[in-house]
Amino acid sequence: MTTTRQIARQRRRRRRTVLGATVALATAGVLTFLVIALLPSHKVDGKPTAAATLVTTQPKAAETAGTASASATPSPSASLSASGSATPRVTATSKAAKPSQKSTPTSSRGSTTSVSAGRIRPNTSYQGVATAYEAGVGDGACLFGPSPDMMIAAMNTTDYETSRACGAYVLVRAANGKSITVRITNECPLPCAPGQIDLSQQAFAKLADLKVGRLPITWSLVSPSSIGTMSIRYKTGSSAYWCGIQVIGHRNPVARLEVSTANGWRQLPRTSFNYFIAEDGNGCGKAIRVTDIYGEQLTVGGLAVRANVVQPTGVQFAQH
Repeated sequence: MTTTRQIARQRRRRRRTVLGATVALATAGVLTFLVIALLPSHKVDGKPTAAATLVTTQPKAAETAGTASASATPSPSASLSASGSATPRVTATSKAAKPSQKSTPTSSRGSTTSVSAGRIRPNTSYQGVATAYEAGVGDGACLFGPSPDMMIAAMNTTDYETSRACGAYVLVRAANGKSITVRITNECPLPCAPGQIDLSQQAFAKLADLKVGRLPITWSLVSPSSIGTMSIRYKTGSSAYWCGIQVIGHRNPVARLEVSTANGWRQLPRTSFNYFIAEDGNGCGKAIRVTDIYGEQLTVGGLAVRANVVQPTGVQFAQH
């Protein structure tokens, strides 16, 4: 006969059995949910899981680095470093030429690159008026010095464009059918209007009598055939710590001047008095690369910093 104590013991066993089964079922349910949740194809509320999001947004560093290294432009660009941060990188069409220790400069003809021609563009005709001024020995704002001939002119301030017009050869045509080719050596300040060219009296006389005063004209950029090689001049006061560089005798207008540095080619800013300035001296006395408005690049090395001395290069831009 079962006693009261035995009945109580049996009830306690049944409770433990039921509780154990409940815990086991709950544990199995949790494990099942975790397994399903961790599957790659599982979605919650129609959104990808965090792991899937990381996979779809992970940058392809190898492809990015490969694309950056494959490009070759003369301007600075950015590439990805091993840490993923952007670091400046300069690529060029050719290696920087090292200045020679000899007194004779070395030079080479480079490739072409895209540049901005500025206001005075090739194959473009401009309308304006011609006036005349007493040019003296032919020197002017471009600081070329005395001119070998007086077929020169001063460009209005707008088209002078911070000396970009310096050294340009311009064909001027008068309404009477006469024409003359002049070299821009000076700036004509206001009230000279856009399109206006102030010719030397000698050049104006080729078109009309000086008494005419103002002459309607059209003019355009030309690239002359009979011309020697260009030269380089360092400005007075130039040294290894500061220098100004000028290009003289170039066939086509100069669009850009760069100097070779330890970090590659460095473009120098141009002044209104037609010198390219290296304020900190970096690149002074090193190789020089000159680019015309057609994109042709000429590289010259071996030129010492000799202030106010015209140094020939032996190279010239191609005719267009």
